[in-house]
Amino acid sequence: MLNLVWLGLILSGVAVAAATGRAAEVTDAAFAGGKLAIETVMGLAGLMALWMGIMKIAERSGLMEGLAALLRPVVSWLFPSVPKGHPAVGAMLMNISANMLGLGSAATPFGLKAMQELQELNADKETASEAMCTFLALNTASVTLVPGTIIALRATYGSVNPAEIVVATLVASLVSGVFSVSLDALVRSFLRARGR
Repeated sequence: MLNLVWLGLILSGVAVAAATGRAAEVTDAAFAGGKLAIETVMGLAGLMALWMGIMKIAERSGLMEGLAALLRPVVSWLFPSVPKGHPAVGAMLMNISANMLGLGSAATPFGLKAMQELQELNADKETASEAMCTFLALNTASVTLVPGTIIALRATYGSVNPAEIVVATLVASLVSGVFSVSLDALVRSFLRARGR
């Protein structure tokens, strides 16, 4: 569906440009956009390679495991229906830790694994369990300590201080995390009170 929307936008833009005699501007914009895309990708690739290397060192040094150990009591409190030591707990901890370190690409496989393990515990396979909803809310908010991708993008576009976004990102993600978990608990209590 999205491809059809994009196709419609492109074709209508070209048709309007041809009808108004501005086809050359469309061609120039297409080439300029392609050039900008390549420059962005190349700059971002270099910075992301550097960042991923640093994070790989952090992972091998045990930083992620240490962060996961710190988060274990919080996860046990947020997900009382998940037995201690269940593989879902480990996957959730690694997902949350990776998100906190700004490793979105590393967090995704752990998130999928956590959902798969939570589905194993789910009594009703057709409906998401409370733990699945809570994990989704927490994952969507994803408290971020180091927004590596945003820092890389800001550096690519010439920001004087690309890391100045760290404090704002931390505060915003903390607020969204607390709000999403609170809202999840509130909705859960409301549904329980109504017998659902």
